[in-house]
Amino acid sequence: MILPKYPLASSNKLMTFEFISEGPKGIIHKLVRYQQTNVKGIYNLAFGDKDQIIGDIDDTVISNNGDSEKVLATVVATVYAFTDKYPDAWIYASGSTKARTRLYRMGITKFLAEIQEDFEILGERTDDWEAFRRDVEYEGFLVRRKYN
Repeated sequence: MILPKYPLASSNKLMTFEFISEGPKGIIHKLVRYQQTNVKGIYNLAFGDKDQIIGDIDDTVISNNGDSEKVLATVVATVYAFTDKYPDAWIYASGSTKARTRLYRMGITKFLAEIQEDFEILGERTDDWEAFRRDVEYEGFLVRRKYN
């Protein structure tokens, strides 16, 4: 995706990334965290505003800072960095609400051709996985980097 991105800061293991969203609502600190699930090789991608008091992700806030594509491109940049370090990892993502999952699906659909050049992407429907298709409602997404 050739879109503007925010500068990223990350942990040494590339499990946590931070960046700052800048827009009409001011400066909003964001966090992206990759967490090992109970299934070997599958990591959950957690994303949201950084709660400035506890320092953790708040994925319930609706920022509406006018920079959603730039934020999405920045999150995607973390996926590239993470899979550079962990090339066999599958990454699971879903929204904290149905509406957020739908927004993620719309973002994936908009850039599907570019995404499929570098990633295999699956959609989850009632506890089953299928190759991602446009205009299908999914509960979550699994992606894995393609290496030729």
